[in-house]
Amino acid sequence: MAPEFSKSLTAHPTPIPGVVLYDLPVHGDNRGWFKENWQREKMLALGLPDFGPVQNNISFNEKAGTTRGIHAEPWDKYISVATGRIFGAWVDLREGPSFGTVFTTELDPSQAIFIPRGVGNAFQTLEDNTAYSYLVNDHWSADAQGQYTFLNLADETAAIDWPIALDRAELSDKDRAHPRLSAVVPMSPKKILVLGSDGQLGKALRSAFAGQAHIEFAARSDFDLTDPRSYTGRNWKNYSTVINAAAYTAVDDAESPEGRRAAWAINVSAVANLARVAAENRITLVHVSSDYVFDGTADAHPEDEPFSPLGVYGQTKAAGDAVVSTVPAHYVVRTSWVIGEGKNFVRTMASLAGRGIAPSVVNDQVGRLTFTQDIAAGIVHLLSTGAPYGVYNLTNDGEPASWADVARRVYELTGHSGDSVTGVSTEEYFQGKQAAPRPKNSVLPLDKIKAAGFAPADGRERLAEYLAGASAVDGAAAGRGMGY
Repeated sequence: MAPEFSKSLTAHPTPIPGVVLYDLPVHGDNRGWFKENWQREKMLALGLPDFGPVQNNISFNEKAGTTRGIHAEPWDKYISVATGRIFGAWVDLREGPSFGTVFTTELDPSQAIFIPRGVGNAFQTLEDNTAYSYLVNDHWSADAQGQYTFLNLADETAAIDWPIALDRAELSDKDRAHPRLSAVVPMSPKKILVLGSDGQLGKALRSAFAGQAHIEFAARSDFDLTDPRSYTGRNWKNYSTVINAAAYTAVDDAESPEGRRAAWAINVSAVANLARVAAENRITLVHVSSDYVFDGTADAHPEDEPFSPLGVYGQTKAAGDAVVSTVPAHYVVRTSWVIGEGKNFVRTMASLAGRGIAPSVVNDQVGRLTFTQDIAAGIVHLLSTGAPYGVYNLTNDGEPASWADVARRVYELTGHSGDSVTGVSTEEYFQGKQAAPRPKNSVLPLDKIKAAGFAPADGRERLAEYLAGASAVDGAAAGRGMGY
């Protein structure tokens, strides 16, 4: 049977999420036919994921009725027929609400279909001498077979209506022995690795991802960012995303010789290693940035403002952002004035208020607080919605305020007089102290993250909730250490 000529390249969604059927243009004359089986630029324009194929396999089948499957492999596949005709059957064997969903159709050389990782693939030849082609995005290995998920071709739940009855078809003994759907262990999603899970943001991410078995949390003791072995000790093919919530954030210490080396090692060299791993393995890299990449002279700092860091910490964060931008799939989440579980400015002010201390607090630095639960929720939103890759400002919403304004609000919310707080300039506050330069204006516009469908909570409301829920405060100075 000759393929249908003169089709336009067209994508057709199917009932299985991520499975897309394509019509392919086939050009023929008296000599035969020619087609573009795979054309990356055109396929991407139609919405096909840039899945990075690395291996092409062909299954030749001598007789009509040859039946193979149902196999779900741990990689994506782009399937087409080189010659002949097949009846294809696909069953979703991934964890989730679409588990068990079935799609069937006939394929000839004028069609192709994209099958995501974890969707079971099977076919039955309808003509002799049929060649079935797979373009896959991982190299086959014997070890990989241990990650396959199988379903019996005759499963009653899937109820596939094979054109040639299975008792008359050509099957392998292995395919006959595969389990029924009730005994199938669904293929789990690729893992998401959260680095810096012992920091303020890491703890918030633990809460945001609670109960999800495919999330892997790595504290500093689990993943040493400065050790080259950390980047070679995992099978990165099993990961979809790395969230880098680890950073050197000791702003003032970074101005010292030791601190400078540590800041560059964690915020730049380690980030470069993560970027290399992500690019090589088609992993989405989520990286947390800072208002310190700017000098604070603008009224507000949109995502596309050129870098202008004042101190070493800001320089290393800007360099890290630049490195991450080279990863094809990346989110840079830029934030400011982070407040979470642990030592921070709000807890310090609450402690001072409780002890009757009247502090002097900087009043010429302006910005917005960002509570870690909102950073975590924003990251989850970007990943779950498939928002366009790039840089996103993410702070809490509301009117900007100075550190002194925030301190007064903390005093009032804890039942003390805001008049106890005296506002002083940055220069006065740090007089006689070794301190890094700080941006005077840290306001980050939120238009882009809102356009992506995420609405950050109002900072004043979050502050009240935070203080109401804080069971204990400490008097340690609000500093920046390892991790947000």
